[in-house]
Amino acid sequence: MAAAAPPPAAALEQLSKTKMFGGHNLRFRHQSASLGCPMTFSLFLPASPASKLPVLYWLSGLTCTDENFIIKSGAQRAAAAHGVALVAPDTSPRGLNVEGEADSWDFGVGAGFYLNATNEKWKNWRMYDYVVKELPKVLTDNFEQLNTSCASIFGHSMGGHGALTIYLKNTDKYKSVSAFAPIANPINCPWGQKAFSNYLGTTKSEWEEYDATLLVKKCNTLSTPILVDQGEDDKFLAEQLLVGNFEEACKAAGAPLILRMQPGYDHSFFFIATFIDDHIAHHAQFLKSS
Repeated sequence: MAAAAPPPAAALEQLSKTKMFGGHNLRFRHQSASLGCPMTFSLFLPASPASKLPVLYWLSGLTCTDENFIIKSGAQRAAAAHGVALVAPDTSPRGLNVEGEADSWDFGVGAGFYLNATNEKWKNWRMYDYVVKELPKVLTDNFEQLNTSCASIFGHSMGGHGALTIYLKNTDKYKSVSAFAPIANPINCPWGQKAFSNYLGTTKSEWEEYDATLLVKKCNTLSTPILVDQGEDDKFLAEQLLVGNFEEACKAAGAPLILRMQPGYDHSFFFIATFIDDHIAHHAQFLKSS
């Protein structure tokens, strides 16, 4: 009996294409099986090299789409120089019209928190599966120039939380991680408590599966340094981000952390653009050595 044919590659609809630093910014829409709705993602492909391109995933923060990073960060210059593809997914499902999904800027649409919701009402909010499982397969099926098995991940704020937690739960899938101003201890901050109580319910053990400060304590074999940049003038630092708690947890676990407190910088893309080249260089050294 013949083996069953593999499922067809997800159909991609190209929305835009612009040339930049010799490569191209591309934007696509596809139907997501994980989220049950159409999703967009942005991709920067450097000029085609002789070998396959490693992939660096960027996870954005609250209220963002896949476009904010591509338009505002200036990351393409360094990505082109290092020969690394950039992939930026959206931050949540959209268009599902779930009651209350757009009532506040820090929950629902634009605020997926990169977890798999267990509350039935929010069952489509499965950004963890989308980023870790579905999107890499979509890329592999549609872009032969990408090597999705050689990947790293970084992000900002909510996306920094996503990058750290996804990496710490999947150190076999990613070569390195970094973050700008991450929500580093969400079970102890208002943003995280609001999201987790709605998406995950009241079981605190489920919350802990998406908290970088708690997850890093379980990782006693990390050898690749985690890079975190944090603006000292970030208005969210003390109440929401709690980067100091993550620093303490890394020290306790013996996890290598490069935490750079940046005087005068805030939470904005001006901060991200200032240090983005350092982050891409950080990832490139691990992506290119594998």
